Amino acid sequence: MFKRTTICLSIFCLLFVFGKSQAQTWQPGSYYDVKNNKSVGLIKMKMSGKPVIPDEAFIEYKPNDKANSIKISASEISSFIMGRDSFIVAVAPRMGPWSKYELDFVKVVVDADPKLYMFRGKVNGGGVQPDVDLGVGGGFGTGGGGFGMGLGGGISIPLGGSTVTGYYFGANTAVMKQLTPANFIDVMSEILGDEPEIVDELHQNKYNLRNIDKLIANYNKAQAAHGAE
Repeated sequence: MFKRTTICLSIFCLLFVFGKSQAQTWQPGSYYDVKNNKSVGLIKMKMSGKPVIPDEAFIEYKPNDKANSIKISASEISSFIMGRDSFIVAVAPRMGPWSKYELDFVKVVVDADPKLYMFRGKVNGGGVQPDVDLGVGGGFGTGGGGFGMGLGGGISIPLGGSTVTGYYFGANTAVMKQLTPANFIDVMSEILGDEPEIVDELHQNKYNLRNIDKLIANYNKAQAAHGAE
């Protein structure tokens, strides 16, 4: 039993290290600055390093793989796309897990009214992380693979720092509030209201914060199926 546990823990740690390295790679994307000018190229999310502006997260950008990269601070960006994921700049909320940065990025998980946002990163390290497609858990974002989301919202993973996941909802990031077990069913019913079967399952208590990744994956499958009709 001890041997099996040791092997499983070793595999888990290797996946974490691999996922972290993948999260640092360049991905095709684009960003909008605060004047709504769009720049297309390659983007890398920075999980560590000296910020351009104190208390602000940042990305690295270059127009092509042969160009030199530049650091762009959160206050210079309104939103950006990296790979298949969309991110918006947000000020630290009053409640819920957050990074060391006052201004950071949240991922748009469901673009509805209200929207569902997600923050995932190290409280003492800063920064959200993109999908790394490891197939562990249920996916960082809107379905698909990803590291650790099967562990549930808000759970800390004490491997190389305190990694946390937090979900928020709101019409925009200025008014977003934390998704909690107490408001989960009501809020998610509103966000996913265009899929009545999913809402019925919510009220049958088939989903909660611990398996929200499964909920989002099933919602996306239903959306895709209806879109193909």
